[in-house]
Amino acid sequence: METVSPEFVRAAPRLDGMVVSAVGYRTSGEQPGLHRGLPSPYLTLIFSLDGPVATGHSPEHATGPDATRTDIVLGGLHQTPAYVVRPEHEAGIQLAVHPLAARALFGVPASELAGDLVTPGAEVMGRHAADVRELLCEQNGWEQRFDSLSAYLRRRAADADADAAGAVRPEVAEAWAWLARHRGIGTLRGLSRHVALSERRLTTLFRAETGLSPKQAGRLMRFQRARNAVVRSVASGAAPDLARVAADCGYYDHSHLVRDFRQYTGVSPSGWLAEECRNIQAGSHGGGEE
Repeated sequence: METVSPEFVRAAPRLDGMVVSAVGYRTSGEQPGLHRGLPSPYLTLIFSLDGPVATGHSPEHATGPDATRTDIVLGGLHQTPAYVVRPEHEAGIQLAVHPLAARALFGVPASELAGDLVTPGAEVMGRHAADVRELLCEQNGWEQRFDSLSAYLRRRAADADADAAGAVRPEVAEAWAWLARHRGIGTLRGLSRHVALSERRLTTLFRAETGLSPKQAGRLMRFQRARNAVVRSVASGAAPDLARVAADCGYYDHSHLVRDFRQYTGVSPSGWLAEECRNIQAGSHGGGEE
């Protein structure tokens, strides 16, 4: 019987904060199944080094004939899990990309990626992205692959700056930074006062750029922090104290955290941990920004 050998390699964030985390992964001998791609305050970019990645908005969609299948996965900000088919063996590089870097790296605001859970990356980034994927497949070491992918994205960002295509309204950029500083628990009233815009105008501009309202983005930031706290507990060998996590992350109470977990994962915290415990111990779940 083939040995299951999960491999997860993390690289330091690069590109001046545009890429929040980068993970190279390779598994073999896995029992085929489904993985939940959870909502987060970051865009997802995956270059598969194996076959196409099959995804859907439900288990039936992901495993059916209408699933999205692509070698380059580009996921916008979403509020429900994306279901990803987990084959017996897979390999790739997954990046968490700051949503305000979408114009610079992908040529479109993050809002244009919010309509579907997953968009074929080559349709947005062009043919050269497929050439880069072929190069990554030919390379042997993770460090070389990370360097090649960073160089490619750096060139895209430089071209966007030259064309002035990477400009994000300063009020929106400051609003995102304010929400991040407050870890997703600030009020819309306080945020609108901070950026000197009405709540309605701010929400319109913010949604046009990211695809989410400020409140929705804040909830994702808060959930990301709570999920990271749970992951750290499990990785250290301790049972997570959900009541403490809820209090530390700004939830009203334990049940409030559980409701968010059910919305964003489709299952309870204990159900999600039962699915992901092995991957957490292997190092597949990184922290990202908090």
